[in-house]
Amino acid sequence: MIFQPVLNIFLLVLLRVPVAALAVIALTKAKGRGRALWAMRLVMLFACFFMFLRPGIPGGATQTLATDTDIVLVVDTTASIVAEDWDGDKPRLDGVRADVQAIVDEYPGARFALITFDASADLRMPLTTDTTALVSSLEVLRPEVTSQSRGSSIGIANQLLTDTLAGAAEASPDRSRMVFYFGDGEQTVTSAPEPFDGSEKYTDAGAVLGYGTAEGGPMTLTTGSLGGSSSEYIQYEGADALSVIDEGNLETIAAELGVEYQHRTADAAITLPEAPSTTTSYAESGSVGNVTELYWIAALVVVALLGVELTRASMLVARLRLLRAPTSPRGSTSRRAKRPTDGGAA
Repeated sequence: MIFQPVLNIFLLVLLRVPVAALAVIALTKAKGRGRALWAMRLVMLFACFFMFLRPGIPGGATQTLATDTDIVLVVDTTASIVAEDWDGDKPRLDGVRADVQAIVDEYPGARFALITFDASADLRMPLTTDTTALVSSLEVLRPEVTSQSRGSSIGIANQLLTDTLAGAAEASPDRSRMVFYFGDGEQTVTSAPEPFDGSEKYTDAGAVLGYGTAEGGPMTLTTGSLGGSSSEYIQYEGADALSVIDEGNLETIAAELGVEYQHRTADAAITLPEAPSTTTSYAESGSVGNVTELYWIAALVVVALLGVELTRASMLVARLRLLRAPTSPRGSTSRRAKRPTDGGAA
């Protein structure tokens, strides 16, 4: 048996000894049912101490599955990413989040990096296996503040993507690399989009995922406040501005990266390519040493003894409510002595 205490063992002993000493003193002084009560409380104290020690039995095993692949996610964070034409009138960003979760589930053990772009490109998260951090980053992701928007290029992340892929290739040449681009293809600056062909030699697989409709969707104002957006919509010539998908631009990006283009809708499941490198099987991945936890046994003892204490307390409260105030004996009520009034007969 091994122990993995939640606190330093000396601190646990220091906290337990004074309370145990008081319980022992109370036990020696108690009589009748009181001795049984204090004995039970002493047992509860030892059970708590045992639980905090976190005992366990070594020898358990957990098999793992891993994908030796680096995956870079490139996400559009311009105002159009919240255009409301996903699954009816929901923002496109909802679709991006759902698809990122599907990618995380499809490639267990892969390393992920997150790049976002609007007026500029930023590496939000370098390569990591911490998918919880990745999903959390997507959950709090908001588009650029509308008042600060000056137009953007769908290819502005090209150099940052190339640098990220090149760094991954240099650090881990044996790992394959995948790129997933999420956007609507709208070029809102007058210049032509920057090409992504510099990343093609580092990209083994991936996809360009397009969001939006030909009819377009209105975009809510992003204020930069704690709420992130308002209930008002971006206006253009007195009406709600509409963001429309440009699939031609997205297909061009896919060709430059050497991957497939896929138009995404809420009623169709995402189609993902196989990881370029072999995903290790459960047998090949081996086992990782684990511990079979036993603290739950002590926890059950504590719960049972607490149940006894609560039952006893409830009975005492009920008994107190049944008590009645004692009534005065008949005829014992004092009467006020009659005093003679002024001028009365003696």
